[in-house]
Amino acid sequence: MHENFIGGRWVGGTQARENINPSDLSDVIGEYAQADAAQAGQAIAAARAAAPTWARTTAQRKFDALDAIGGEILARKEELATLLAREEGKTLADARGEVDRAAGIFKFFAGEAVRLPGQILPVNRTGIVPEVTREPVGVVGIIAPWNFPIAIPAWKIAPALAYGNAVVFKPADLVPGSAWALAEIISRAGLPDGTFNLVMGRGSVVGQTLLQDPRVDAISFTGSVGTGRRVAEAAIGRLAKVQMEMGGKNPLVILDDADLDVAVECAVNGAYFQTGQRCTASSRFIVQRGIYGRFTEAVKRRLEGLKVGHALRPGIDIGPVVDAEQLAQNERYVGIGKDEGAVLAYGGDRIKADTEGYFMRPALFVDCDNAQRICREEIFGPVAAAIPVSSYEEALELANDTEFGLSSGICTTSLKHAAHFKRESQAGMVMVNCPTAGVDYHAPFGGRKESSYGPREQGHYALEFYTSVKTAYTAS
Repeated sequence: MHENFIGGRWVGGTQARENINPSDLSDVIGEYAQADAAQAGQAIAAARAAAPTWARTTAQRKFDALDAIGGEILARKEELATLLAREEGKTLADARGEVDRAAGIFKFFAGEAVRLPGQILPVNRTGIVPEVTREPVGVVGIIAPWNFPIAIPAWKIAPALAYGNAVVFKPADLVPGSAWALAEIISRAGLPDGTFNLVMGRGSVVGQTLLQDPRVDAISFTGSVGTGRRVAEAAIGRLAKVQMEMGGKNPLVILDDADLDVAVECAVNGAYFQTGQRCTASSRFIVQRGIYGRFTEAVKRRLEGLKVGHALRPGIDIGPVVDAEQLAQNERYVGIGKDEGAVLAYGGDRIKADTEGYFMRPALFVDCDNAQRICREEIFGPVAAAIPVSSYEEALELANDTEFGLSSGICTTSLKHAAHFKRESQAGMVMVNCPTAGVDYHAPFGGRKESSYGPREQGHYALEFYTSVKTAYTAS
C-alpha cells in the first residue's frame, strides 16, 4: 500500500484505489491510499504549523533541498519514466522528457531560492527610505491534473517551497503513482516535518477540504474549466489567493507561404502526440485555401504512418487514452463532428491491440466550420479539425474567435505575418513555425479568457503567486 505523507509521516488512508495501466488493463501498478476530509485537515494543520519555520529557513538550505530533489529525479529518470508511462499512457520517450523537465524545474527553483529580489527605493521624503521585500504567502494547496503527473506538480511544488511556503499536494486520482514517487523523494530532502504533505483522494473530499479551509492561504489548480469555476468561487469567497490553468481550443494557422513539411510536423506533433491530452494541443487547423488540399492530405498520410499502441513498446508514436471515460468522450465528439456535417478524413475509431487498453486512432476532420462544437469545445483527445480560410485576416479572426486563449501558432515564411500574429493573437503563448504544445520551464506559462486566471506559472513569474509584497519605511 502506498500511503499519504502527512506531518513528516507515512499514513494509511480510509480506503484504497487501484492504479491501472491504460495500455494493459490487466496490469495493476499498485494500491494507493485515499484520504478522507479529516486526514486532509491533519495535513493542513501540519503545514500551518511548519510554515513559519520553513519561511525563516536560510536560502542556502532551501537551495540544497530543491537541488537534491532535482538531482534524485534525474538519477532515477528511467524508473520514474517507466512508472509515468505505465499509469498515464504517454510513450516512454515522452515520459523521459517529462521527468527531465521535472528535474530541471526543481533545479531552476533551487536557484530562485537564493536570488529572491527586493528593492531599496529612492528617498522621496527626507530621511525616510522605502524598502520592498517579498514574503511567502503561507500554506499553499496544490491540485494537479492527470496529463502531466510529475511535471505539473513539480512546477507548482518547487516554487512554493523555494519561496518559503508549506505545501499540501492533492494529485489527480488517475495518476497517484508519479505523485507518490515524487513525494517519496521530497520526503528525504531534509524539509522540516509538515512543510510538504501528500494527500491522495477524491477531489470532492480532499480538494474541497483544501478549498474551504481558512488555514490554506493560496490554491494553485490545473484542470477543467467547470471545476476551475468552482475552485474560484470557493477560494475567492474566502479571499484566498488563487491561480488556475484550465482548458484550450488552440489554433494553428497555416498560410499559403508556409513550408509544407514544417506545417505538417507542427500540426501532427501539436495535435496528436501524447494522445492529444495536452491543454496546449492544436485542436483547430486554420488553413489558407491555396495550401489547404496539400496540407490536409499530407497530415492524413502522416497519421496513417503513426503507430498507436502500448506506451512502453519501442517504436510507438502514440499511447492509449488515459481511461474509459476519456475514450468515451472522444468517441462522442467524433459522433458530434459527423452529425454537424464535418468530414471525417481519417481515424476516430478504437484500435484492438494484443493487450486490452484504451487505444484510439487519431482523428482528422476536414471542411469544418468554426461554429461547430468540435471547433468550440475542448475534447482533450487526438481529434483535430481543419478549417479552410481565404486570407490571413480571416485566419486571425477565427483563431481569436474562441472562449479560450492559452496557446496559438502560425506557420508562415512571412516575417510581416509572423510579427503581426504574435502581436494580435489573443493567447498567452504564441508559437511561430513550431508546435503549440511544448514550453520551457524558465518561461512564463499561462493564457487568457477561460484558459487561465491569476498570476502566471513557471519561470521567474511564479514569484507573483507564491510570494506577497511588503513595503517598509525606515526613518533615519
